[in-house]
Amino acid sequence: MGAYWVKTPHWLKRLLPNELIWDIKNENHNTVYITFDDGPHPLATKFAIEQLEHYDAHATFFCVGENVSKYPEVYQQILDKGNNTGNHTYNHLNGWKTPNHVYINNIDKASKFIKSNLFRPPYGRIKLSQLRKLKHNYPEIKICMWDILSGDFDNKITPQQCAENVLQNLKPGSIIIFHDSEKSFERMKYALPQVLEYCKVNGLKMSSLPS
Repeated sequence: MGAYWVKTPHWLKRLLPNELIWDIKNENHNTVYITFDDGPHPLATKFAIEQLEHYDAHATFFCVGENVSKYPEVYQQILDKGNNTGNHTYNHLNGWKTPNHVYINNIDKASKFIKSNLFRPPYGRIKLSQLRKLKHNYPEIKICMWDILSGDFDNKITPQQCAENVLQNLKPGSIIIFHDSEKSFERMKYALPQVLEYCKVNGLKMSSLPS
């Protein structure tokens, strides 16, 4: 397994700024929030949409602006099926490695394609100074992190391990990350239906993040 936390530690959530949303507390006691990063992708995103529809579920897709510009019809399908979207920068930038003005401008560029007040920093990496500037420019923005990382991007784990990463840590209010990308598709296409089936059998509602 790679160097990442499958389950975000409580101490980390407390240590980082309060503006970061890691899970949804007390809104609905039987709801989980599945999210996808890095799309849209013509194969992976369409698969995810079909699976969500089959299980009467909705999710949030944090989209890269460049991919939206390449695949606008896939992006529109996300919305047409009742899901919502969030900004994931235009070029999937790592905030820690990017000058502030470049990072903010990249988010601005993505916002021309992605009309949403939800934002997720790629890799979860954003400087405090970038966070403050973003909140200043977009007062209504919600910066969405995660409670559970499926690890579907990790080619060192099996599809079964990817599913277990989610199922062993899932609880009401959890924000879960999958990736609708070519790199992650082999693991996501196995794990996502497993998670959706588990939620259905156990009476968990699967909703988009509140915007």
